Amino acid sequence: MNEDTLNMEVRKFLKQVGVSSQRELEHAITKAVEEGRLQGSETLNVKMSLSLAEVELNYLVEGRIALE
Repeated sequence: MNEDTLNMEVRKFLKQVGVSSQRELEHAITKAVEEGRLQGSETLNVKMSLSLAEVELNYLVEGRIALE
């Protein structure tokens, strides 16, 4: 295994996850506010799941997103 290749590939994947996840979160939250399902002042609980079947990795990240 090439450590440099692994590092670059993981970073590339995480960049893709970060950019696409941010876009999806912002779109979903904005739409919910526009439709009146959220007021826009909430703090939302969020979870992100990471899995890699080949090495039996299941990792859950939990956090909060404050809208104000």
